[in-house]
Amino acid sequence: MVSFAITTKDILHTKADCLVFLVEKDFTFSNYFSDIEKQIFPGLAELMKQKKCKGDAKSHLLFPVSVDDKIIHLLIIGLGGSQNGKKLSIENLRRALGTVIRIAEKNNFKSIAIKLPASTKFGVKRDYYGKQIGTILTMACYHFDTYITQESQKLTHDIKVTLVVADKDKQEIKKGIIEGEHIGKAVNSARHWVDLPPSDLTPVQLARNAQQIAKENNLKITIFDGKKVNELGMGGLRAVSAGSDRDCRLVIMEYKAKKKNAPTIAFVGKGITFDSGGLSLKPPAYMETMKEDMSGAASVIGAMEALAKLKPSVNIIGVTPLSENLPSGKAIMPGDVIRFYNGKTAEVKNTDAEGRLVLADALAYTVKQYKPDAIIDLATLTGACQHALGPFFSGMLSNNADFAKKVEKAAELSGERVWPLPLHDDYRPAIRSSVADISNIGSKKYMAGTITAAFFLENFVDNVPWVHLDIAGTAFNVPDISYYRDGATGFGVRLLVELAMHWK
Repeated sequence: MVSFAITTKDILHTKADCLVFLVEKDFTFSNYFSDIEKQIFPGLAELMKQKKCKGDAKSHLLFPVSVDDKIIHLLIIGLGGSQNGKKLSIENLRRALGTVIRIAEKNNFKSIAIKLPASTKFGVKRDYYGKQIGTILTMACYHFDTYITQESQKLTHDIKVTLVVADKDKQEIKKGIIEGEHIGKAVNSARHWVDLPPSDLTPVQLARNAQQIAKENNLKITIFDGKKVNELGMGGLRAVSAGSDRDCRLVIMEYKAKKKNAPTIAFVGKGITFDSGGLSLKPPAYMETMKEDMSGAASVIGAMEALAKLKPSVNIIGVTPLSENLPSGKAIMPGDVIRFYNGKTAEVKNTDAEGRLVLADALAYTVKQYKPDAIIDLATLTGACQHALGPFFSGMLSNNADFAKKVEKAAELSGERVWPLPLHDDYRPAIRSSVADISNIGSKKYMAGTITAAFFLENFVDNVPWVHLDIAGTAFNVPDISYYRDGATGFGVRLLVELAMHWK
């Protein structure tokens, strides 16, 4: 775990294994390093010139120095240049901080001190600045090593970070750091659940995890088992679960704002704890990472954990349908017709398009029982979205432009990027069925699998403002982002938190 301290002392008077300087592109040497060169490294300017250390994004320079007969390291990290001639990129800051942690791990630094640039260089408020720093440094220290028995394979988890700030900035940055820790820990909780083997993270176990979080944070929680799901007429969740010997769950977590008559936002997350494809069996290579098919549910539960501590002024309903999609003699078959909670029917043409089936019941139940002012779902739903946008943007589709703008703003604030795709009526006929109201996969002649999947879900939200996020590409194994690792990213937790905290 990372631990934080904040000081206004000169960084040279801060005890740490490594002193870190974050510098913009083409920085002025005297503004950062005059004292360093005079006091501990007379040749610093020449070294930086030789190493072409100019502050470019993703660049760094690490070297040892002797201070009071002790060897420590100096680390210079580049932030890149200003954007459009204005401010530095806050995302470059996030990635620079991730790089700091990676270098600390590699060199076994137990303590680091970071001299922070002023928040004004990024054009952001101090508390937001602190929140990003606290979130990312906490996230960057995550490492899934639950099943590693060789100590030599484990990375350093406990790193003390001292942040060197100006006196006038200290209190607001400190407040942001505390909030960021809550968010970062919630992201890491979601990542841990996704990274667990599917035999250890079953629908029942994930429901228990949600129950524990609700208990610790004074959240109301309701959990429906398979019997109750059947009684309620949730044919989608029941059908997907039929092939497994493990029971399904529908988990509903509720946060109540102090403000009377506060608006209600609903979060719905797909929770397929393992997806074999069912009888429409996936190829073996495609199944290797299918423990991550509950990433949407993990992010919803994680966001509820963070928001219970941050206390937004809106009511939040977090709903997660949890199931396994496995083949057996009891499994749903292509050609079956199922009836959902809202009475609509769907022809199942492919049992590997199961996520939309469990989401359909969850969305319909949430809309009817809670009447939210807006509803957002997150799901590792389609390979088509992975091919369309790759690992750096989630696909966003919506029936309401104003709500979509709120989500885009939350994405911008959080750093979890989304890209709007068209929910245009020309695609609607793709999910027509001759034997039921709709089909669970779109006709091949329309292609656009991400869009046609969203049209399926639209049948279950009535006229409630709704956004669907397809996180198939962003939830797992995202490359080249320093604060992630191989495995789960926890995508969605940060976005949902910003959406709730900035709701107006």
